[in-house]
Amino acid sequence: MHVMVPTKNPRLYIHEVSVRDGFQIEPEFIPTEQKVALVNALSRTGVAKIEVTSFTSPKAIPGLADAEAVMGRIDRVLGVQYAALVPNVRGCERALACQVDEVNVVMSASQSHNVANLRMTPEQSLGQFADIAKLVDSKAFLNASLSTAFGCPFEGQVPLSRVLEMIDRFSDIGIEGVTLCDTTGVGNPRQVMEVCLAVQDRWPAMVFTAHFHDTRGMGLANALAALQAGIVRFDASLGGLGGCPFAPGASGNVCTEDLVHMFEAMGCDTGVDLDGLLDLARLLPDIVKHGVPGQVAKAGPSTRRYPLPAGQDDAGQTAGAFCS
Repeated sequence: MHVMVPTKNPRLYIHEVSVRDGFQIEPEFIPTEQKVALVNALSRTGVAKIEVTSFTSPKAIPGLADAEAVMGRIDRVLGVQYAALVPNVRGCERALACQVDEVNVVMSASQSHNVANLRMTPEQSLGQFADIAKLVDSKAFLNASLSTAFGCPFEGQVPLSRVLEMIDRFSDIGIEGVTLCDTTGVGNPRQVMEVCLAVQDRWPAMVFTAHFHDTRGMGLANALAALQAGIVRFDASLGGLGGCPFAPGASGNVCTEDLVHMFEAMGCDTGVDLDGLLDLARLLPDIVKHGVPGQVAKAGPSTRRYPLPAGQDDAGQTAGAFCS
């Protein structure tokens, strides 16, 4: 397959998911004030959307038990969309009461992961989606995240026909946007290209987002393949936080600052202040009490320059090891 990066780089839209997808699996509760402060700071970096929280049972996800408090205290910055994940009608009612801009529902393309993750069959999930769509009506944008769209940790390969079938059902329900999720990082660039081209060809009016995990080190490569296929919206998580607790081996999401760095180095316009993003990423270890996977925050952007080592002459003659 021969592909080319578009000669005219499109405007890209970065969707930040760390405060929901990342914080939900942290073993220690992140204080509400720290969540609010991080959302407010992220809002001013130029990201297009922030998935702020999930309106689910505190027993199921204790780390997000403060959903209403967080949504009620954040600053709403013009041009930024504030989204929340909802598991059911009750969660949707709570989200709408907080005036979210987007309601995000989630289900899996594979039967086994849907049962493991949501404790219901895909058909039951679709039934809930229909009820949620009626409730949302035009009060917020309705997006569906399709997990395991590129492969399942239990069933293996998920056929493209299954992905298309699910999106067909979403479209019939009235869902306006679909996020294609590589939940356990099993997708590869060729597959990503094929899936992204196929869905956009079939539903040109649907708003598609790509959501990759870096479990096997292919997250950025898959994002590039999605871009080459015409996708302009990307989920990412500050510091690379996150991972599905019901998907064995699933590590964090593609790192926001690493993704922005790659796109900006290619000449793409993300609208994001990379330096501001890096400042926030360097605060994360203190917030979550452990290191984070992101690379650019550690190494610095590729534009960073260093002074020559002391004692090195203009020809670069020094004793020591040689770098390739």
